Amino acid sequence: MKRMDILARLERAGVIAVVRGKDQVEALQTSQAVIAGGIKGIEVTFTVPNAQAVIQDLVEQSTDQAVVIGAGTVLDVTTARLAIMAGAEFIVSPSFDPATAELCNLYQIPYLPGCMTITEMQTALKSGADIIKLFPGSVYGPSMVSAVKAPLPQINLMPTGGVSLDNMTTWFKAGVVAVGVGGNLVAPAAEGNFTEVTEIAQQYVEKLAEIRKVNHG
Repeated sequence: MKRMDILARLERAGVIAVVRGKDQVEALQTSQAVIAGGIKGIEVTFTVPNAQAVIQDLVEQSTDQAVVIGAGTVLDVTTARLAIMAGAEFIVSPSFDPATAELCNLYQIPYLPGCMTITEMQTALKSGADIIKLFPGSVYGPSMVSAVKAPLPQINLMPTGGVSLDNMTTWFKAGVVAVGVGGNLVAPAAEGNFTEVTEIAQQYVEKLAEIRKVNHG
C-alpha cells in the first residue's frame, strides 16, 4: 500500500519541482521556498552535494502529509539506496537502470526513469516503473504524449525539461499525469531570491488548479 499511497500523492501534487543548487543550504532553502508556494512534489537532485542530507532535513521538517519528497539524477543503485535510507519517497533517473528498478521494487518506492523511445519505455514498464519521465521533454513537446499513448495507452508520463507556465495546459491536455519543472521555477534561487521562487511556485499551483477545473469542471 505504501507505493500506491506515494503514487497517489505524486499525482495529486501534479507539479514536481526539480531542485538543484550549488550546495546543501541553497537546495534546502529552494525546496522550502517551493513548498511555501504550495507545490507538494519535491525532487532533490543528486547533482547537489550531500543531496541525501537535504532529503533527510526536508522529510524531518515536513508537517504536511501531502508533500512528497524524492530524489533526482539517481544514476545507480548505490545512490538510490542512499536516497531511500534518507527518506526519499520516489526515485527519478535521467535514464532507465534495471538494478535501480529492482531496488525500488524491493522497498516499494516508485521509480521514475527518464526515457525517450518506445523501446526504453516498454523495458521500463516491464521492470515495474509506475511513471515514465519523458526526458528531455523540450526535445519532443506535448505531441509526443499522444504518439506514445497510441501503442501504450496504459502508460503514465511525466515530462521534465521545457515545461513552463505557458505550455503546462497543453501537456496536461495531452494526457500526462504530472510535470517536472526545473529552471523555469527555481532559477531565482541561484541569486538568493527565494521569495521569487515562492511567488513562481504559487503561479504553478494556480495554473494547475485552473487546468484541473477545466478538465473535471
